[in-house]
Amino acid sequence: RSVPEAAMAAERPRSLFSLSAAAVSRSMAALERDVWALPGHLLRGLLPLLTVFHLERAEDAARRAGLSTQPIWRKLWDDVMKTRPPNSENITCWRKKFLETFFSNVLHGVLDVSSDWRLNDRHFSPLLHSSPHVSQLTLCNMLQGAVELTAEHNHKVLENLAGSLRILKFQHLLSCDQSVRCSLVLLLHRLIHHGSVSQVSMYSWPVPDTVLLVLILTMSAGFWRSGSALAYHSSACGLCREKDKAQSQESVQEGAERGCNAEREGSNGENQKRTPKEAGARMNSVLSGPRSPPLRNPVCEETSSEVPCDHTSIQGRSSPRSSSEQLSCHPVPRKTRRRLKPAVGRKRRCLRRSRGHYTDPEDLYDFVFTVAREDNSRLLDKTRITEGENTESQTSSSPGSPCTGHAGCKKRGGPAGIFSLKAAHRFRSVSTLELFSIPLTGETCQTLSNLLSSWVSLENLVLSYNGLNANISCIFSGLRALSQHPECRFRVLRVSDMFSHMPCMELVRCVLSALPQLHTLSVSFDLKNQLEGSRPEGNPSCSKAEMPESCLEVLEIRFPREPLHTALLLPVLKASKSLQQLSLDSATLPCPQEFGLLLEVLKECTPNLKKLSFHDVNLAEHQKEVLLLLQDPGLQEITFSFCRLFESSTAEFLSEIINTVKRNSSLKSLKLPGNRLGNHRLVALADIFSEDSSSSLCQLDVSSNCIKPDGLLEFTKKLEGHIQQRGGQIPFTHLRLFQNWLDQDAETAQEALRRLKAMCSVVNDSWDSSQAFADYISVM
Repeated sequence: RSVPEAAMAAERPRSLFSLSAAAVSRSMAALERDVWALPGHLLRGLLPLLTVFHLERAEDAARRAGLSTQPIWRKLWDDVMKTRPPNSENITCWRKKFLETFFSNVLHGVLDVSSDWRLNDRHFSPLLHSSPHVSQLTLCNMLQGAVELTAEHNHKVLENLAGSLRILKFQHLLSCDQSVRCSLVLLLHRLIHHGSVSQVSMYSWPVPDTVLLVLILTMSAGFWRSGSALAYHSSACGLCREKDKAQSQESVQEGAERGCNAEREGSNGENQKRTPKEAGARMNSVLSGPRSPPLRNPVCEETSSEVPCDHTSIQGRSSPRSSSEQLSCHPVPRKTRRRLKPAVGRKRRCLRRSRGHYTDPEDLYDFVFTVAREDNSRLLDKTRITEGENTESQTSSSPGSPCTGHAGCKKRGGPAGIFSLKAAHRFRSVSTLELFSIPLTGETCQTLSNLLSSWVSLENLVLSYNGLNANISCIFSGLRALSQHPECRFRVLRVSDMFSHMPCMELVRCVLSALPQLHTLSVSFDLKNQLEGSRPEGNPSCSKAEMPESCLEVLEIRFPREPLHTALLLPVLKASKSLQQLSLDSATLPCPQEFGLLLEVLKECTPNLKKLSFHDVNLAEHQKEVLLLLQDPGLQEITFSFCRLFESSTAEFLSEIINTVKRNSSLKSLKLPGNRLGNHRLVALADIFSEDSSSSLCQLDVSSNCIKPDGLLEFTKKLEGHIQQRGGQIPFTHLRLFQNWLDQDAETAQEALRRLKAMCSVVNDSWDSSQAFADYISVM
């Protein structure tokens, strides 16, 4: 008996259609075209019996018949993956979700295709047929996935990924040998430089391999040196070779035209007397270009024909003061000069042919330290300072300098030789870089800073728990240099770490003063630096500097349990007239007078503010200010999360909150998690939707509020009564109930949830309330 028949064995008695469908599914190779032409009611019964190969091919036929394959892919996920994906309620295409996860599991060897008959089809190549659906890929550990994808038999798979992949992630990486790094280089070159990857993220690397880390950073920034000692089945990069051929033909044509024009002019008569040998030498110089041509972006220079391959996505040219020019000031060692020697008709290759497997095992290791070993004193504009001037004082006053000159950036030395970025070429680069839980040394920060200074395609940068400390100034100096570039697209910066090197508000002011074009700034720290008052060398205090007007739209600050310095925050708000979202976390508020002044500035200077959030901020003594915020007609979303709203309040305060929200027709979302509402306060909140209310509230979050099943049921009944009074029409659509005590009476909780889901969308979890016993005692 065939596998489809076995899958249908539980259905008794067997119908004629079931038998026919099983027979058709066994012969899909011959009947496929006829099957796609079947009427919808027949095709509906046949689709669940198809293998993954034919189910994927059936998508167009199902759509024409008005059928959806989503339930089949969802069942396939449940049967094969046997897990519930995170945020499953937000998944819009289970076909893509399944095939993308299937690709990753097969690549990493955690899924056996013989485990399910629907995966076992002789026409189905797991990696090849699922790769067009992969937009996000994670590589782990020893990068076995990179080695597999760059194998010759997976050439077509890599081509598919180059067109579909948008996000490339690295997680829990370990040190690897030279051959694995070479596979990684080929993978990054194809997926980033000649592909569609726009985001590179790295996670959880407690002891990073510096060579590997800097290699990923450098290639993500679009840098790679032609002629690197890498071999891939003894062939160079075909895409680069084709581009070089086209550019070489253009150069020959341009050179010939210049030579003809020069001969026609005959201004000094010497051209007419040249011998053929001299004319050939002149043509050679035209084709190969000068050894150091006066390009604006010397990072890319060898000749003008060696421009990045993708002209629509490459980095733009730098201004004379940009750090792209400064990066190439380091003298080129002898080994590099030999490779840079001009030659007629020489083609730039991304992956050079080699004798044997590698011509120079140190080549890759040397290159990734290119930027890190550049002398900082040589990074400054030679027209502005002399070589003997103090680098530290100059960088602190120059907005375009790529490093502030503090101790972390001055660290030099290393195990390998250095190549200047003059020997590198610029290709397409990513627009988002994320580094999570990866310690960055001073040398690595210097490398990243110098890369950032000319990374004009970069739009988003996330640095999370990297142990930056004083090195944060080195990173910001690279971003400051980038901001001077006319083609800079940088808009989002998120920085979080264990310790703050300076007070949060001072850091925010410094960042916005240097990067006024930012749209989103998020700064988050857990603890204060133990060395109070410490400052990075050469970094001037921003507390007295005048704030330029910024383009900031989102500002998020998590304070390390330090006071909110309103004297520093108010100028930031006044300069951010486009601000739409403000979040303050773990701050100690000043006296009510200063807090009131803050709210006044918000109202007057940020007319576009729509979302305001306070988390873990004690508002127990600021009841008047809370009511002022709730009646603000401009705010659409307000969050008071773990703010102790009712710690020392009376019943009148809750009534004032309800009446204020009832009168506010602009407020759409109210989030009150962690404020110990309890049953009686939750039931009272139902009056927000009473018959006399003009509220437009759509979303209510009452997570972590000690709510029991009987209280939730009473809230539900009261809400049902208000809906009936209003003729069945209220704007309320979403209720969040995470981490409440609904497990204490499962039957009552289920009844309340069932009745609630008939009125709105409810998001909850199966939380164990026994973990919150101490909190329960505190509110009894």
